[in-house]
Formats: sequence, structure tokens, C-alpha cells
Amino acid sequence: LSSHPTATSVLFLDFDGHTLDVGSPWNVTSSVITLGGSGLSTAQITEVFNRVAEDYRPFNINVTTDSTKYLAGNVFSRQRVILTISSSWYGSAGGVSYVGSFTWGDDTPCFVFSALLSYNVKQVSEAAAHEAGHALSLYHQATYNGSCVLTSQYNTGQGSGEIGWAPIMGVGYYQNFTIWHNGPNPYGCTNYQNDLTVLTTTNGFSFRTDDHAATFAGASNAAFVSNQFNVSGVVEQNTDQDMIMFTQPSLGRFQLNAIPYNVGTGNAGSDLDLQVSLYNSSQTLLNVYNPGTLLSSVIDSNLTAGVYYLKIEGNGNMYASNYASLGSYSLQGNFIEGALPLHKLELRGQLNGDLHQLSWIIEADEQITRQILEISTDGRNFGPVTEPAAADRSFAYRPNISHTVQYRLNV
Repeated sequence: LSSHPTATSVLFLDFDGHTLDVGSPWNVTSSVITLGGSGLSTAQITEVFNRVAEDYRPFNINVTTDSTKYLAGNVFSRQRVILTISSSWYGSAGGVSYVGSFTWGDDTPCFVFSALLSYNVKQVSEAAAHEAGHALSLYHQATYNGSCVLTSQYNTGQGSGEIGWAPIMGVGYYQNFTIWHNGPNPYGCTNYQNDLTVLTTTNGFSFRTDDHAATFAGASNAAFVSNQFNVSGVVEQNTDQDMIMFTQPSLGRFQLNAIPYNVGTGNAGSDLDLQVSLYNSSQTLLNVYNPGTLLSSVIDSNLTAGVYYLKIEGNGNMYASNYASLGSYSLQGNFIEGALPLHKLELRGQLNGDLHQLSWIIEADEQITRQILEISTDGRNFGPVTEPAAADRSFAYRPNISHTVQYRLNV
């Protein structure tokens, strides 16, 4: 497995065991260290690779499980990460690394101790990205109180759910959205560590080359084939905007699924909170799509025939800034010819004490025969709240839940 085979800078994830001869910084004068394999299955190894590869996707570096790629790489810009069950020679830790060893030129490895992490794929992946980060000259991301007193050497992040955030160089075991960070390290509350700058200026590699232009004139063309198009890309920097152009053949329904790379349900393993902006042929902004509690985004709208543009970028959310909302994504556009009889549907809500008050407007060519008000706590799975009479345009109730919720109206 290789994430960027042409790159000469290499991060080698070594899962099958290794022998460390006497003379390395880990055993300068002691005996040979024999390290067992990771104890992970092929499926688990693949997921670890995919998670770590996505963490390093914005950079011109090859994350690989192929030792020949590592040995062919630049000796002053490569790192072996040994994922092993063997930890007794070192002690009790999830992993360990020398800061800066990536550029030493002597193949000093770093380690992730899979058995001490209970073979948990998420935790093994986080430890691998974290220890590699140390080898790439990063220290921990820490936290301080208002008096500039260190409260933890490891920033544990904040929030929950799909957008619950933590720094890769903090503790990412318990949050889904783990990304690079610009914050204080353990050596002072004003001693800020800009992860992206350190990674791309001290290790022999920089960001990947931009794959889609940021201008309307240079927009990549997405052509419908059998009423569908598919586009993939990478948001390499927080200033990156990928412009995609498509031509709607006639009046009809346009649906877009914009999905950051992930390894499973809830966009697990994603490093990119996607925002999509839709423009018409006059380059006028029609709408911005960025569901607050999701990393993915969706468009479902009627459009007239003509040229349209999509602007794809990384964005922040209530827990994380857009500093390192970076990574790869896929777009799937679908066209369904014909107009819906529904011209306008607006749903509005407000809080009145502990009441949720909802009202809506419907303009349609045909008589409304059924409407269902639905609720979700995760933005994906909706269930019915009530089925109002066809003529009703409002509903109020006291919900028996404490979550932030989303409503939708099915007409």
C-alpha cells in the first residue's frame, strides 16, 4: 500500500516485525532488540494505513507498507514506524519516538505498541500518526488555563460526535475529527507550535501540488455520463479552493454528495470538514452547503439548464477551526430531468422557553396530500415527530431530549 508512490519522502508503516541491531539510539550499548509483528489482521492493517495516509494526505510524502519504497526513498527524509506487540524492552506507553529523527539519515525508527493499545485500530492509527509527528520535529499540543499554568501536556480536544475534535499531537484516541493544530506546546503558553509550518519546512517536503484550480476560468469540467459525474480531489492547504464546473442539460433535480475520505460510518477517519458553494453561470453565489454536525455535505435542488460551478474547500465547525481541515474528498453529482411540482419549501424553528416552535411555507402546483415533520440528533438518521394535517403550517411541542437536533419536512 502506498499513498503517494512518486514522492521521495517516505513514512514506512512496518507491521511484520523488525530486528534492531546494537548501535541505534535505542540500544547504543545494549543487546539486539527483536520486535514481533503488530498482531493485527490484514483488514486492520489496511484500516491503519488508510487512517494514517489521510492524516498525511496534504503533503508530498508517501505513506507506505512497502519496505522497498522506504529503502528507495531519500535517506534524510524518511522514517520507519514499527508497529509491534513487543514493548517490554521500553516500558508502558502507546508509542515512543525521537523528535526530529526523520531527517537524521541513520534510519532511527519510532514505535507503536499495539498490544498495549489493545489492538484497537483507531488508537493504533492515532499513535502511529502521533509518533511519526514527533519524528517530523513536532512536540505535543498542550493546554493551559487563563493564568498560563500548564493543565495538561496533551490537548484532548473538545466536542463529541462526528465533528468532535482533537489535535493529532494531543490525544486523538477518543475523538473522530483528529487533525493538525496551531497551539501551545508544553514549554510555555506563548510557545505556539504551528504543525503545518513545521511539517512542511523542516523535513524535506512541502504540500502536494494543487489538483484543481481556484478560479472560475480554470475550473475542472465534470461531465455528466448517464446523468452522473464523479470527481475526486485533495484540499492541500487551508487557502485551497477547488473549482468544479458542470453543465445542467435541462430543467431538473440536481443532487450532489460531497464526502471526505473516510474508513466507515460517520465519516470515521476523515480530516476534512467539507464546505460546498454553488454558483451559476454569471458566477453569482446561489448557496453555501455545510451541515453543522457533519463533515460531509449535500445539495438537493432544482436547477434550470446551464453552466454551474462548485467551490470545494475545508471549513471549521463549532469545535475546530479551518486551520487544518485538509484531506481528500469525492463528489458524486446526479441529474434527474423534469420539474418538481413544489416551488418553495421553507422550514423555520425557534425556541420559546423549552418549546420547539416550527413553522413552514409551501408553494406547489398540486394539492398537498401528506406532510411529515422529522427529527434527527446526528443529521443522518431521521424519524417522525408528527404528521400534521395537509393544511397545517405550524407545530409546537416540548421535546423529551437534551441533544442539539435537526428537523426536516417531508412533503
